[in-house]
Amino acid sequence: MGSIYLIRHGQASFGADNYDVLSPTGIAQSEALGDHMASLGLHIDRCVAGDLRRQQDTGRLVLTRLQAAGGDVPALETDPAFNEFDADGVIRALLPGLLPDEPEALHVLRNAADNRNEFQRLFALLVQRWHSGAHPVDGLQSWSGFVEQVNAGLQRLLQQAAQGDHIALFTSGGTITALLHLITGITPSQAFTLNWQIINTSLSHLKFRGSEVTLASFNSQAHVQLLKAPELVTYR
Repeated sequence: MGSIYLIRHGQASFGADNYDVLSPTGIAQSEALGDHMASLGLHIDRCVAGDLRRQQDTGRLVLTRLQAAGGDVPALETDPAFNEFDADGVIRALLPGLLPDEPEALHVLRNAADNRNEFQRLFALLVQRWHSGAHPVDGLQSWSGFVEQVNAGLQRLLQQAAQGDHIALFTSGGTITALLHLITGITPSQAFTLNWQIINTSLSHLKFRGSEVTLASFNSQAHVQLLKAPELVTYR
């Protein structure tokens, strides 16, 4: 059987002008994962990332550490099908409908870095409205459209894969959520309940034979747990 290692990107710059840049913690997480994968002796035949900077940079940092440990590493390929959904677009489109029930929501979202817990609660409410399909907005990609995008990328991976390939896929939490939904058949709501537990640079493992894919493990945190560095366990 072949393997696909789903890797969520390192911590991005939450609350900064450009979110799509790894924070110093995100860099440390990525390097720790690369060292851990090298210690396990994982051989990677292909490496794919979405085209977001945080996904690409996480992939490059991990590959650099694998190479430094003496491993042969493939080139980093790009497939935008594995990009994150447009979280900012979801917030902008669905926030007006939430304000009657959550009058402080606009203030919280504008000051997210100072209100992380409340931001997460409100964001989860907005995402629930999005994936339910009950609040469609013109110009906003639907949850079903996002799932179709991710599935198209997965099918390309499988069609191009050789038997027994080990593929590293650097992506985002929402993309991993869509894959969990596709592969296990759990509902979007159940998948997003798992989403909120996915840490930065966690490792989930899919096994495949032909077009059949199964979930072997989810959200492994061993690379940061072994370092006994709780500051490297982040969710956003």
